[in-house]
Amino acid sequence: MNEQITLTDTVREKKAARVTWVGFFINLVLSAAKIAAGVVGRSSAMIADGIHSLSDFVTDFIVIIFIKISSKNEDSDHPYGHGKYETFATMLISFALFIVAIGIFYSGSVKIYEVLNGRVIERPTYLALVMAAVSIVVKEGLYWYTIIVGRKINSPAVIANGWHHRSDAFSSIGTLIGISGAMFLGERWRILDPITSVIVGLFIVGVAYKLARPSIQELLEGSLPKEVEQNIAEKIQQTPGVIAFHHLRTRKNGNIFIIDMHIKVDPASSIVEAHDIATHVENRIKATFGRRTRVNIHIEPYLQKN
Repeated sequence: MNEQITLTDTVREKKAARVTWVGFFINLVLSAAKIAAGVVGRSSAMIADGIHSLSDFVTDFIVIIFIKISSKNEDSDHPYGHGKYETFATMLISFALFIVAIGIFYSGSVKIYEVLNGRVIERPTYLALVMAAVSIVVKEGLYWYTIIVGRKINSPAVIANGWHHRSDAFSSIGTLIGISGAMFLGERWRILDPITSVIVGLFIVGVAYKLARPSIQELLEGSLPKEVEQNIAEKIQQTPGVIAFHHLRTRKNGNIFIIDMHIKVDPASSIVEAHDIATHVENRIKATFGRRTRVNIHIEPYLQKN
């Protein structure tokens, strides 16, 4: 059984909080440095990049708060647990990225328009160039650290935050290219700096969409992926005593699968025997998808007319 299944909620919450706080403090320093480098180094692309990093503060707080809530045990108001709070956090992260992308795109577009109408952009300095390179290294390292922990604890919110770091690393790559072009290709090529910020904005929109789609799907009670449902069906069919099954319904609550089904057994089976068959089905599914998987089984007699 893999580690993400055996982790307790308390350990999972602590690991998620630790990786998020590390990202928070790194972003605190990096955002301030990038914005300062953009202002002093005369680079709108670097300023946009710094604002992107600044948005990580919001998402870091979202992850810390909602991971804590999602780790609570079931109660009378949430009989299946609080896992969807984490899903909601993932959706909020994606929306934050959308907002950041729109702001960066708008700012870059305005500067491009001004350049096309005669404005001369100042040449960026080496400070902005060096800061872009530093940002790439730091944010890519932070991405891998966050994504590895997120996968280990099976946390979609932490994984989403990791992709937020990766989007920042990619935006810094674009910033580096734009600043380099604006610095070394001559005055007429300085438009590459705001053009780069627009491209960065479009890239962030793509990342935000990839994060938003599965979280919205889960909040709207969408079914588990077809390959997962096929795996579940195979586990049911391979269980001794199960003659047929139907009404398989699946959904996700945070990192927990919820699975409902009807199974058909020999009508001559005793109540104890039918219950044992259902328990066997439940155990096979939990052995595959984790002990916290919720499995609800309705037992029916198998009749030929059915």
